[in-house]
Amino acid sequence: MNQDDDFSLFSQAVRGVRRIQDDRADTGKPRADRQQLANRRQNATQRSDTLRVDGLSDQFVIDVGAEDELHWARDGVQDGQMRKLKAGQIAFEGSLDLHGMTVEKARETLWEFLAEAAKLEVRCVRVTHGKAARLDGKRPLIKSHVNTWLRQHPQVLGFTSCLPRHGGTGALYVLLKRTMLDGRDE
Repeated sequence: MNQDDDFSLFSQAVRGVRRIQDDRADTGKPRADRQQLANRRQNATQRSDTLRVDGLSDQFVIDVGAEDELHWARDGVQDGQMRKLKAGQIAFEGSLDLHGMTVEKARETLWEFLAEAAKLEVRCVRVTHGKAARLDGKRPLIKSHVNTWLRQHPQVLGFTSCLPRHGGTGALYVLLKRTMLDGRDE
């Protein structure tokens, strides 16, 4: 076998093959920027008290009556804890009165109050929303909004209407998550 035979065999084997125009290899997906990944991780693990008021939506407000007793607990919160809360056996360490505020002012004030309570690792607070019927005859505005907002707030484990001596159906005991000192909640 001579060199011409080798060349013709090779030519036959590569018939129909096109020459590659680009002389750079495709090495696949570019590697992630480590600094960008670190920034994303940092942003994802920030404490919830850095969130702003826009986390509380008014899109679906649950209308409640002036004398309606409110009660709600996040999944996983023990029934015994909620019974103690309802019975006033968990002392509230802070209190907020939203009487006479506009809805927007009440939302902002509530958000700041809960952020401060979370920072201080407070276990329970009282929020007085009132229960006055509105001039247009509709249900209480602030009470309905507070009922909706507290269900959305990441620090709230549950809430229930207060005992009569603490405001009855015009106020709520709110059970909060404590993040810094693990092992004390749920």
